[in-house]
Amino acid sequence: MEEVIAKFYNAFNNLDAETMVSCYHDAIIFEDSAFGVLRGNRAKAMWMMLCESQKGKDFKVSHSNIKVNDKEGSVHWEAYYTFSKTGRKVHNKIDAEFKFKDGLIINHKDKFNLHGWAKQAMGLKGLLFGGMGFFRSKLNSQTNYLLDKYMKEKKLSS
Repeated sequence: MEEVIAKFYNAFNNLDAETMVSCYHDAIIFEDSAFGVLRGNRAKAMWMMLCESQKGKDFKVSHSNIKVNDKEGSVHWEAYYTFSKTGRKVHNKIDAEFKFKDGLIINHKDKFNLHGWAKQAMGLKGLLFGGMGFFRSKLNSQTNYLLDKYMKEKKLSS
């Protein structure tokens, strides 16, 4: 299962969404602070959208400390990029937890400091509001709106 996690993050660093989603079980459940809970094709489409949006930009991912057994695993990963809405540099540190089924990832949960991310990505506004519940709720609404729009444009089913 270590190979599956390494394959996933190496593909992410190369913005290869097709390889990333091939690591996911069809019944995948993904969760993080930015998108909330995404299931199945929505989770896969999120990675496609993120990879597509970063092509030709200063995006980089590194991963370390993979720990696995046959049922679950974890990894620490870091993303470096420029947040498109503000032009601000972001270095996000994320800890991911996984569950496996049939040799694929069936559950993927990313944990990161949303307030810390908001400060980097949005500056003063993120510093002031990034730690508040309404900020997470608004962010989830915005990211899911963008995901819905992307899936509609690409004619992807949810």
